[in-house]
Amino acid sequence: MKFGATPVADTDKIRNVARRMVATHETGRPTVGVVSAMGETTDTLAALAAEVSPRPHPREMDMLLSTGERITAALCAMAIEDMGHRAVSLTGSQAGIVTDTRHTNAKIVDIRPKRITKASGGSSARLAGGDVGSSSSMRQR
Repeated sequence: MKFGATPVADTDKIRNVARRMVATHETGRPTVGVVSAMGETTDTLAALAAEVSPRPHPREMDMLLSTGERITAALCAMAIEDMGHRAVSLTGSQAGIVTDTRHTNAKIVDIRPKRITKASGGSSARLAGGDVGSSSSMRQR
């Protein structure tokens, strides 16, 4: 299940997403949610970067912008837990999403679902941030 910025724009909407994920799980289907940052979070973070640096390094922009998705994934997992179901939030790389090496414009080249399954630890729902994976080379600058 994929949820963009509008469906997770505030905490009430995040609880609605959590309810949808729980309802899907209760049908017996494995449930994985991919969430975006809440509302205008990405724009706010990009504006902060522009205030600090006229030309932020693309890797650092990826690092900064990924925090929005991490926040949403964690909040949604908390809401699912409060509904009596287990949930775990993951970063894109923890979820096994492998990308090419183009920071700020990476493309997914592989998804290794074993990591999602292993990370679940019996959870009824797994949530991943929708923007960031890791490259297979994990090159540093």
